[in-house]
Amino acid sequence: MEALMRAHIVKVPVCHVKQCNYSLLTASAPRLAGYLNQRVGGMMRRSKLSTSVAASIQPLGASTTERFDNTLPSKELLDLWRNVNAVCFDVDSTVCVDEGIDEFAEFCGAGKAVAEWTSRAMNGSVTFQEALSARLSLINPSLIQLQDYLEKRPPRLSPGIAELVKKLKAKHVDVYLVSGGFRQMINPVASILDIPRENIFANQLLFGESGEFLGFDDNEPTSRSGGKPIAVQQIRKVRGYQTLGMIGDGATDLEARQPGGADFFICYGGVQLREAVAAKADWLVFNFKDLINILE
Repeated sequence: MEALMRAHIVKVPVCHVKQCNYSLLTASAPRLAGYLNQRVGGMMRRSKLSTSVAASIQPLGASTTERFDNTLPSKELLDLWRNVNAVCFDVDSTVCVDEGIDEFAEFCGAGKAVAEWTSRAMNGSVTFQEALSARLSLINPSLIQLQDYLEKRPPRLSPGIAELVKKLKAKHVDVYLVSGGFRQMINPVASILDIPRENIFANQLLFGESGEFLGFDDNEPTSRSGGKPIAVQQIRKVRGYQTLGMIGDGATDLEARQPGGADFFICYGGVQLREAVAAKADWLVFNFKDLINILE
């Protein structure tokens, strides 16, 4: 309750949507190796995701790479990457193969409508806060639903990300998670990657004493448009990093590359390839192994 007293609660209107069927979720078959098994009712979406994940570890066709002129980094960028002091990672569709809020919405029966809002937000066609409020109003989650989701849906990391984070830390590079997602879902990811909680910049879902959904804390910079650049600028100012990079897949990640923020933006297209974002990146990669190799 102390945290709720300090937080500025943003209430969102509630849309009436189909709630979770807990009996079906409990009876569903467990997923093998994170993404190989398909859940009942979600086979097409999981098949599409498995294909995109495979793209991050298999060679891409020339027709894909030839559309971009930034798949080979410049000498200047290579020097920056080899000597980077801190790296900020987006989480959804970058560190993890899922869009966390979309997964949570699907779990709660509002998947399709929420995914459409996520796509619009990541492509920059609507403000982030507008999309966040709309998606939460569609989900209207309870604390019990969130806890059930976290238990049944452990994080699914992108291929190579654990090795990359380990390599960066071995070189004494500080690693941050900067996300428009929610701390409750990102904390388990940070635990797996051994990233300190204080290195997480993300949003916070708020619940009442009875577990009812109250809204989200808009004191978090990542709760609004332009929030990621502010978070990255804060990180750099407080820690005094000489060189800082941003890695992600969306328009909000690209925004972090600005004076006082990230020195460079690497677009990871191994899960979601957003062409408008990828074309403006300093370096477009489809496999984290490319980044690891440069560090060795």
